[in-house]
Amino acid sequence: MPSSLLADRARLPDGATRRPDSMAVASFVLGLLGLLVLNVVLGPIAIVLACLALRAGTARRGRAYLGLGLGVADLLVLAALTSANSAVVWNFG
Repeated sequence: MPSSLLADRARLPDGATRRPDSMAVASFVLGLLGLLVLNVVLGPIAIVLACLALRAGTARRGRAYLGLGLGVADLLVLAALTSANSAVVWNFG
């Protein structure tokens, strides 16, 4: 990490850099979990958290973009399953 970035982080109050970074990681994890279960709930939450983290200037931009992409993928999987089954259900049998 460049020393100027460390100096910028040192000047911020406690939690000012952790909150957007935490939102980016949470959006990634929720987007990933949304591919398996509850994509109707976890997909939109992942999208919102990723957008908030990017707007707040997270240092983990890659994770935020992955969370955004996975949240969109959750909704696409939901749309595909809904059109295939004519309902919002998972059918493994």
